[in-house]
Amino acid sequence: MRRHATALALLLLVPLAGCDLLGIESASAVAARREAEGKAIGGACRHAGRAIEDCYVLNRKADKGAIFAGWREMNDYMIENKLEVVAPTLPPPGAPAPVTAAVDDEGDTARPAKPRSH
Repeated sequence: MRRHATALALLLLVPLAGCDLLGIESASAVAARREAEGKAIGGACRHAGRAIEDCYVLNRKADKGAIFAGWREMNDYMIENKLEVVAPTLPPPGAPAPVTAAVDDEGDTARPAKPRSH
């Protein structure tokens, strides 16, 4: 009986050896991914001209150490290669979109239509 239990336990443990094939990430893979994401966020914030504190506030779930490392690496790269900041063209999340006036074929500014009330 003991022999069968040992064989059964081994048979059940063999599929667990291929956890990577099941999509289960190891702790080191998760940590490496979080580090890479934080560095990417920090680099993007620096390239967009955001202060490091603003970057922390906008990305609360990201690791601050990784954000700073990415921000610092991008800062050094931008200084070394004399790159200018690229200002973001989209408004921050939650901000109202700017209203632009429509122009008709003759170049006149058209007035927006009033909403109908039913």
